[in-house]
Amino acid sequence: MLGLKAHDSATRRRIRDILDGEDKVFGRRVAVALHALIVLTALAFAASTMPDLPDQARLILLWFERAAVAIFMVEYLLRIFAAEKPLRYILSFWGIIDLLAWMPSLFMTVGGSAAIRLLRLMQMVRTLKIIRYSRALRRLARAFNSVRAELALFYVIALFLVYISSVGIYFFEHEAQPDIFSSVPASMWWAMITLTTVGYGDAVPITLGGQIFTSLILFMGMGVFAVPAGVITSALVGRDIEEIGESLEKMETSEERARKKQMPISKN
Repeated sequence: MLGLKAHDSATRRRIRDILDGEDKVFGRRVAVALHALIVLTALAFAASTMPDLPDQARLILLWFERAAVAIFMVEYLLRIFAAEKPLRYILSFWGIIDLLAWMPSLFMTVGGSAAIRLLRLMQMVRTLKIIRYSRALRRLARAFNSVRAELALFYVIALFLVYISSVGIYFFEHEAQPDIFSSVPASMWWAMITLTTVGYGDAVPITLGGQIFTSLILFMGMGVFAVPAGVITSALVGRDIEEIGESLEKMETSEERARKKQMPISKN
């Protein structure tokens, strides 16, 4: 009985390693195949939106979508089977992403154009699965996770600045341009494109006060929206330093063990 349990546990661990791309024999092949499938499904979806696409091509894309959905569904079920705690995986971020990679396609026959558009949008969640199989992207995801509190604080401050900027430009420009800056919510579009230094030119201040206020907002935008890049870079560098330290510790430990094995045993 214990042997069967150990064999079952080893099988599940092997399945997890294969699906995560860590198995020495099949891991890399499976990761590359899933990478390619995710990219191809995204390209197929883009091609299916072309209005002049021949009916035969649409049929091929339809069957390709069905095949991809079947593969993603099998992968999802295998991950549930191989998970140490299946319920935790199902409710986890990656469990939800894996579910949304194939589930919406089963309900594409739901009536209503709005519902179909929403389901098609949810289908594109499967592109996030590519992060799971990329070591560099996993490092970036871990960096985001380690500084999520700082990023959350930054976004709260950014939203506060958007609101303050909208109120400020409304007071300066409402009387001069009542159609463009008709209200504070309408002015938020100007605040977004100004703080991000995009500046489409569809909403431009014409009063002296509005222009001076815009200049201040531009300087603030260049400083504030450069913060996330520095925070994430610092997290990536910190993670690299930690990994180097762990590698050095493992090397030192293995060298100490090797020296102890080579030491002669004294006889009393």
